[in-house]
Amino acid sequence: MCSMAVAEGLAAAGLVLISYPLHPPGRPDKMRTEHFERIDLPCLFVSGTRDSFGSPAELEVALALIPGPVSVHYLAGGDHGLRGRDGEVGALVSGWLTEQTRSH
Repeated sequence: MCSMAVAEGLAAAGLVLISYPLHPPGRPDKMRTEHFERIDLPCLFVSGTRDSFGSPAELEVALALIPGPVSVHYLAGGDHGLRGRDGEVGALVSGWLTEQTRSH
């Protein structure tokens, strides 16, 4: 929802998207990326390598649609819920936010 709101003009300094659902599981024909070309701000994507809502290869193709700067981190073996990985996710987000504030 946040990425769609930003694509429609909601002001934001950046987007953090954790386990972005590229498509419903098993339905790569139903991609949720039509708005990506209108996201022109820094984005962080954090995804598991076993996410049934979008593989790393599918995510890489989708991220190429975003004109703004994109960072992506894959958590090895992680599924869509990234269960038990809260500390890792928090550290990635915190590091990225720190980096963003230093560069502005």
